Amino acid sequence: MDTVHPVLELINERLASGSVPGERSDDRRLVLAIEGGSSRGTYSSGMVLALDEMGATPAFDAVYGSSAGALNAAWLLCGRSQTGVRTWWNPTVMRRIINPLQALRGKSVIDLDYLVHQVYSVLEPMDFPAILANPVTFHPLATDADTGESTDLHPFISEVADIKTALAASSCMPVLAGPPIAMGGRRFVDAGVAEPLPFRTALAQGATDVLVLRTRRSDEVPAPPPRVQDVVVPRFLRRHAPGTITAWREQYAHDLEDEHLLREDPRLATIRPPAGSPAVGALERDPAVLRRAVELGREAVYSALEQLREAS
Repeated sequence: MDTVHPVLELINERLASGSVPGERSDDRRLVLAIEGGSSRGTYSSGMVLALDEMGATPAFDAVYGSSAGALNAAWLLCGRSQTGVRTWWNPTVMRRIINPLQALRGKSVIDLDYLVHQVYSVLEPMDFPAILANPVTFHPLATDADTGESTDLHPFISEVADIKTALAASSCMPVLAGPPIAMGGRRFVDAGVAEPLPFRTALAQGATDVLVLRTRRSDEVPAPPPRVQDVVVPRFLRRHAPGTITAWREQYAHDLEDEHLLREDPRLATIRPPAGSPAVGALERDPAVLRRAVELGREAVYSALEQLREAS
């Protein structure tokens, strides 16, 4: 019999027993942690869709998300992940959200205001009250613009407007999405600056088991940022978010540490897009590429759970 990862075993046990938050028969805290990456979040969107289709959301005690991972976490917790995935391959929506030509006009390339207040509120509505009411708690992360610390925005969320602000703050990519976003008397930029894989905060807050949904393929390895980013982004950060420069500089080293922890820490299980999957850039808008990434992400979760059944 193949060895089954204990995190996947716990998910299976909770699903089989019908375990729900507040009525657990175990003393473990199971967290779902979702990686971002702008358009690369299509992969984790498909993974979230699979979990939703399986009815797996109540097996978790909390969901943590970074950047696009926070967006996908919100779709899962509001029970509308099928709606969420189709926004990724809608060409009209994606061309409005991501428009490189805006840089020529001195505007943000990524339009977070349109994403949150039009797409998620009018065109493809997210059920924000359902997120607030869900016993599986929502933890979008962001990077504090003045300290560089990874910050859980959950304590700042008490109403629908707060969720919208948190989603924008978690996804506020330096340079591309404009200046930091204010929330709770602080200013925030994209979660990926300090914690692109949101499992460290989850562990620090008491998680005993974490399922990490990755948006980088199984054959991808961490790499330093391209030279142009290493010049342009720090210049932007010095002006708008000076506290984050150290975190930005240390990203590559942290990525290497994360990869090691994900391999060695038994509390962490990972599902990744398979080797050979399309390389999805941060600003990818091609509907065919994005839809394929969603499909492959969905298949990756079903494959992982199928292996679990075969090993049992």
